[in-house]
Amino acid sequence: MRRLGLFEANVPRYTSYPPANHFAGDVTPEVHRAWLASIAPGSKVSLYIHVPFCRRLCWFCACRTQGMQSEEPVVAYTNSVIQELRTLRGILPQGVEIEKLHWGGGTPTLLTAPEITRLAAAIRDAIPLSTTAEFSVEVDPNEIDESRLDALAAAGMARASIGVQDFDPEIQKIIGREQSFEVTRAAIEGLRARGVTSLNTDLLYGLPRQTQERITASMQMLLSLNPDRVALYGYAHVPWMAKRQALIPTEDLPAPEARLNLFETASEVMKWDGYDSIGIDHFARPGDSLAIAAREGRLRRNFQGYTDDTCDVLIGVGASSISKFPQGFVQNAAATAAYQKAVRAGELATGRGHVLTPDDALRSYVIERLMCDFAVSLSDDGPFPREAMEPLLHDIAADFDGHVILNDNGLQIRQASRPLTRLMARSVDAYTSAQAKNHSSAI
Repeated sequence: MRRLGLFEANVPRYTSYPPANHFAGDVTPEVHRAWLASIAPGSKVSLYIHVPFCRRLCWFCACRTQGMQSEEPVVAYTNSVIQELRTLRGILPQGVEIEKLHWGGGTPTLLTAPEITRLAAAIRDAIPLSTTAEFSVEVDPNEIDESRLDALAAAGMARASIGVQDFDPEIQKIIGREQSFEVTRAAIEGLRARGVTSLNTDLLYGLPRQTQERITASMQMLLSLNPDRVALYGYAHVPWMAKRQALIPTEDLPAPEARLNLFETASEVMKWDGYDSIGIDHFARPGDSLAIAAREGRLRRNFQGYTDDTCDVLIGVGASSISKFPQGFVQNAAATAAYQKAVRAGELATGRGHVLTPDDALRSYVIERLMCDFAVSLSDDGPFPREAMEPLLHDIAADFDGHVILNDNGLQIRQASRPLTRLMARSVDAYTSAQAKNHSSAI
């Protein structure tokens, strides 16, 4: 696998195709409005709310976030989000309902309890939730208390997502994210006491001074909290994009081969504990809906990673949030000032996007199936004709000879070659030549 560039390449995570760094200015507010208005009446959609604020900026993070010194900017931003929701209400066809609702960031739990209640009410006023809707929130254990837990539970939160990264105190200090096991456990107990039994957690591998022994200890501590799902993400060290990462000592980062060993060590711990492996970096209890979707071939991939979300439309609300439509992608203005100026004027905060071509749709399907199933079927009842897909699969087989099985039924990645999946997806990517350094390590 070394000769194929596994340990040297920078590759997109393929949570979208094309990746977001290829979005451009050809999607205007008028196009954005037309796509929203074209949603079929009575459809179910997903809604993502982005809260970009953090009380402290973790050094490892490359997300679009900003620090805060007082509550005023957060309240002002919430007002803008509510205004954007009202604008959407005036555009969306009758009967559209939310099936999946997710608050991310940043730190959504920075909102005070009254602000949580106010935002939740505004969402329901703009777009009703379906009777089967699932509401999930990214919860920072360092930024939660009884009143906010009560407000989230009253708003209907059913799933919580908690970033752990690593429980080792030395590693936490190096990456600027100090979060003790005790604080994390208390937050989880508070969530469960309020009926939130579905828990996602994130752990990072490839952190500075991380060893197999240390990641094993962190994983065992995490599993003692009995999460339903675990995302095991590779730390992406991109200080040329995320300036705060310059505070992390590069010399302490593990070499690529060591990164792979860290991932495999943590994966084995989870498998020993009974978790199913989901795609390239997720794990779930066998009874979890994500594991069931994977077994049934219904696994999807979006900006939050792997999902069982079947909605054709994802509407992103807030600065830098991304919407996905059958016609393409739209990203809101990234800067909070530009975003707020647009929505306060009653306009859509359209920043950039991408209009999907038929070729994009074909390649997107092949990439998603590789990432979700490690296989692409050539079934006659698939969404694309066999003759359109066969050249792409033959190209993968030629580039990765011995690592895949190609026959009349389709292509399958060999079990031992699954670490190459993102590289195989890149071989299908028509946009891959540009901006390669903007992406994370292939392993």
